[in-house]
Amino acid sequence: MSLRIGQGIDRHRLVEGRPLILGGVRIASQRGLLGHSDADALTHAICDALLGALALGDLGQRFPDTDEAHRGRDSQEFLAEIVQEVRERGFEPVNLDCTVMAEAPRLAPHLAAMRARLAQTLAVSADRISIKATRGEGLGPEGRGEGMTAYAVVLVESVEGKGQ
Repeated sequence: MSLRIGQGIDRHRLVEGRPLILGGVRIASQRGLLGHSDADALTHAICDALLGALALGDLGQRFPDTDEAHRGRDSQEFLAEIVQEVRERGFEPVNLDCTVMAEAPRLAPHLAAMRARLAQTLAVSADRISIKATRGEGLGPEGRGEGMTAYAVVLVESVEGKGQ
């Protein structure tokens, strides 16, 4: 059995007039994350973790913010494309562990929906996905409510020795 681990981190500034989307779930908030796509920091961190597990670069290389085709794009589409490539290379996601650091809004009520949405995109059982939320406790940009940071670690395994 061949196992690989990847980690990803993504951070976006919070601004007025943008929807807040995390893990593919729209969350009621007066401010959302600023970015070229939908700025879903959690999904972006997961994409980077998957790419990192197979040494395939990063999200910015795959879907550059200089490409107008990606403006406003749903990050679940990025994730679906990356998962397809992971599978084409002979690997399957085993489990995913994520943390989102944000002062507000409270994310705990939305974690189950995020897990379900990500499980759907990854085509795995939701019990393989962990998402935790923590606050910045007044420290750093997250603690001051200026932005959010997402961290993801993923384990993938080769399928029947097909992985590189």
